[in-house]
Amino acid sequence: MTQPKDATEHTRRANSSAPVTLDPKDVERASRGRVAQHPTGVIEGPWGVAWDSKRHNYVVDSECPPTVHPSLWRQAQLNAEHGLFEVAEGIWQVRGYDISNVTFIAGATGWIVIDPLTVEPSARAALELVNDTIGKRPVVAVIYTHSHTDHFGGVLGVTSQQAVDDGECRVIAPVGFLHEAIAENVIAGFAMGRRAAYQFGPLLPPGPRGHVDCGLGKGLAIAQPGLIAPTEDITFTGQELVVDGIRIVFQLTPEAEAPAEMNFFFPDQKWLCMAENCTHTMHNLVPIRGALVRDALAWSKYIDESISLFGAETEVFFASHHWPRWGGEDILDYLRRQRDMYRWIHDQTMRRANLGQTATEIAEELVLPADFTEQGHTTGYYGHLVHNVKAVYQRYLSWYDGNPSNLHRLPPTEAGQRYVDLAGGADALLAAAQRAFDDGEYRWVAELVNHLVFADPTNDAARSLQADTLEQLGYQSESATFRNAYLMGAQELRQGKPTPRDAMRRGFLEAMTVGQLLDVLAVRLQAEHVAGVQATIHLTVVLKGSEEAWTIELSHQTLTSIEGSRGVADASLVVTHDDLVEFSANALSVSDLLERSRHAGDIDVLQTAFGHLETFVSGFPIVEP
Repeated sequence: MTQPKDATEHTRRANSSAPVTLDPKDVERASRGRVAQHPTGVIEGPWGVAWDSKRHNYVVDSECPPTVHPSLWRQAQLNAEHGLFEVAEGIWQVRGYDISNVTFIAGATGWIVIDPLTVEPSARAALELVNDTIGKRPVVAVIYTHSHTDHFGGVLGVTSQQAVDDGECRVIAPVGFLHEAIAENVIAGFAMGRRAAYQFGPLLPPGPRGHVDCGLGKGLAIAQPGLIAPTEDITFTGQELVVDGIRIVFQLTPEAEAPAEMNFFFPDQKWLCMAENCTHTMHNLVPIRGALVRDALAWSKYIDESISLFGAETEVFFASHHWPRWGGEDILDYLRRQRDMYRWIHDQTMRRANLGQTATEIAEELVLPADFTEQGHTTGYYGHLVHNVKAVYQRYLSWYDGNPSNLHRLPPTEAGQRYVDLAGGADALLAAAQRAFDDGEYRWVAELVNHLVFADPTNDAARSLQADTLEQLGYQSESATFRNAYLMGAQELRQGKPTPRDAMRRGFLEAMTVGQLLDVLAVRLQAEHVAGVQATIHLTVVLKGSEEAWTIELSHQTLTSIEGSRGVADASLVVTHDDLVEFSANALSVSDLLERSRHAGDIDVLQTAFGHLETFVSGFPIVEP
C-alpha cells in the first residue's frame, strides 16, 4: 500500500512563503472560560469510537510541517481546544467533541440546549460533562438553529421522543426546518454522504500528511444521526418566546447558511447567537459535498439586520461553531466584516459576470482585499473564495457559462479516451504530465492525468501520478475542505474506494412525515421497469392514535403521492407508520410488507409499485469511472 508522500520542494516553498498575519486574540478567545474537559477525550459509540480528541494532539504546540498550509495549521490548533467553557454567567458551551458546538443555558428549572451536535454519543457525553461540572438539570428545551445534521443529529443524546411527546421537553426550530432537513439529508443523502467524505475527510488518517482539520471544527463524530421533529416553529422575525424563564427574540434567515435557519437574541442577558451565519471562517456559499446554493446577498443583509436589531445591545456573541467573542465594539467590527465579506463576494462576482466573464475566469481573477485577509474569521478555511465565486455565478446564471461548446460536453470516460489519443497515447500524455509535475504545475497535471485515469482506470502509472498531484495540491490548500478533498482523492487512487454499503439513515426516517417517506420512496423508483403501467393505490398509514389516508398514482413512470383518497383504487394497503419506516430503510421486503399489512384488490399492482425500488449504497466512484 502506497503511503502519503512528503511535500515537494515546490510545496515547501509555497507554504513557507504563505503569510499568516491574523488576529492573535483568537488564541485567548478559543480557550477562554474552560472549566472542565472530557475525562479521557474518547467517546464510545455503537460503531466503535465515535470521537477521540487525542487523534489530533499532534497539532497542539507544534511547528507547522511543510505538508500543511501555515494558516490552516493555526486554525487547526485553535479548533483543537476542547472541553466545557463558561461563556458568561448562566451559559456554557461544550466544544471540540464534534465538528459543532452544543450550548447549555440554565433556565428556571432545567437546561435549554442549543444545537445538540451530530450524533447521540457526543451529545450525551456533552450533557454528562455539563451535569457533572455545573450540576445536574433536566433538559426542558432543545433549539435547532438550522437544518444541517451537525445541529440536530445528536438530539437523542440529550432528550427522548417520549419526553417530547409527554411535554417534558420543547423542540423549537425555524419554520421549514423538517422539510429542509429531509430534503438535504435524505432525498440527496446518498450522493451527499459520499461527497461529504471528501469534504470532511473522516477516512483520512490524522497526521501532518493526512487529516488536520475541517476548518469549521476539528472533525465529524462517527455514529448514526437521529432526529426528533420540532414541536414549535419560529415563523417571523421579532417573534419572542419565554423558554423556561428565559426571554428569546428570534430572527429568521432563510437561504443564508441553510434553507431554514435563525439567529436569536437574549435581551435580558445581552447575548447574541448567530447560528452558523457568522463563524470564524469564510463559509460556503455552496459546500463541495453539495446542497442548495446559498444567497450571498441575502446572507449579507441578514447580518446587517442582526446588527440593526441587536448590535447596539449585544455584549456576548456565540455561534454553532468555533469560539465566542466578548465586548460590543469587537462584536460589531466582527459582524460588519462578516457582512461585508459576503456582500463583496456577491457584488464583485456579478460585476464581472455582467462584463461577460465566466465563473472560472472570475474565480481566477478575484483576490480578497486586505480588510478580509488580515482576519482569520474572513479567511477561507471551510469555504473558499474560488468555490464561492462559482456558487454566486451558479445561483444567477446556472452551471452553464454561455459558451455553446460547453452546453453538452462528452462524459469523462469518452472525453478522456479522445484526449489520450490526441496526446499521442498514454505514454506520451504521462511523459508530458510528469514534466509538468516536476515543474510544480499541479493544477494542470491534475486536469491532464484525469483524462487518462478515466480512459483507463487500470493504468497504475496514471493513478500514481494523479495521486501524487492531488496530494501536493492538498498540502498547499489553506481551505480544510479543499485539502480533505484532494487527499481523499489521492488515497482512493492508491487504495481504492471504500466498500459500498446500504446506508439508509433510519434515525431520520422515524421523524419524517408520511408524505416525506412517500417522496423518498418515489426517488428510488426504477422507472424503466414500470413503463406503460398505470395504477391507483389507496394507502392508509396507522400512526399513534390516528390514521392518514393517501393516494399513490403510478403513472408515466412516476410515483405521485396525494394526501387523501382520490379516484377508484386498483388496490388498497393499510400499514403502520413503523412498518413504512422499516420498508423505507430496506429492513422489509415488499413481500414482508404485504404479509404484515392488510391489503385488497390487485396484489400485482402493489408488487409492481413497490417492487422496483432502487437500493442506494454508499461508496460510488469519484476520482475514477
